Amino acid sequence: MPRPASPPRGRVLRGLRAVAYAALPAELVLAVCLIGGVRIPGPVLLGGELLMLVLFGAEAFVWLRLRRRGLSRREALGELVPEPVLRLVGHELRLMTSLVRWVARRPHGVEGAGAVFPHARDQAPMMYGFAFVCLVETVGMSFLPAHWPVVHAVVLVLDVYTVLFVVGLHAASVTRPHVLADGVLRVRQAAHVDVRVPLDRIVRVRRETRFTHEKADGELNLDVGSQTSVTLELTEPVDAPRLLGAPRPVRLIRLHADDPKALHDAVTRARTAPSPVYEAPGAGWSASSK
Repeated sequence: MPRPASPPRGRVLRGLRAVAYAALPAELVLAVCLIGGVRIPGPVLLGGELLMLVLFGAEAFVWLRLRRRGLSRREALGELVPEPVLRLVGHELRLMTSLVRWVARRPHGVEGAGAVFPHARDQAPMMYGFAFVCLVETVGMSFLPAHWPVVHAVVLVLDVYTVLFVVGLHAASVTRPHVLADGVLRVRQAAHVDVRVPLDRIVRVRRETRFTHEKADGELNLDVGSQTSVTLELTEPVDAPRLLGAPRPVRLIRLHADDPKALHDAVTRARTAPSPVYEAPGAGWSASSK
């Protein structure tokens, strides 16, 4: 007799996601109840933990199966976890990695670059001030709920992470400068914007200092300290995905650099091909030497 057909991969993945969408909020409710002092029956806690173990085990099994079918790690993970969740987790990891790169003085994506353009200088005072305010709040909140150990621990973790988040935003801007290499201008902002603009799509580049930026379709404003200093006009749009992955085609990009003249001049030189040398037949001279 013929073997029964296995269920389609899409159906299995949808089932796992449905269980995850139900189990994760339930675990969150249990955690909130425990923090609030609500007594949870032992069988309920045990059932919740077993459900999470089974869910993680099933996802690990499916991930290995997908890897054996030839999918990359990123593709296999993308089949199991929704794209918005992956992007949010990736953003947080990039922020924390940027802190390490900042301390180690190792910028990201500058290997083999023809030119590098930092852009974080003008936002540094504001970011340091914001981080200081968050730090003061962390110290203050460490004393207020001292009589409630669980609340104190949760608030302390959240406050410390907020300080790391703010400093990480600035560290990502420092370690991820704009880069010009191999006919592509890579424009970036912190850890959430990374757009590659081919030079052959840039029809015009101009220095233009702006302090107001109204949102408009087809435009991308990468302001630093509420200002942009260089504007790129494109012949055709490039995709600048939003934080959660939604596509965003743009044909005009405004960005900032610590040295906007250097960025403007470098892009202009890279876009301009050298003039050909004309040799007159038998004349022994070139048009460029006349």
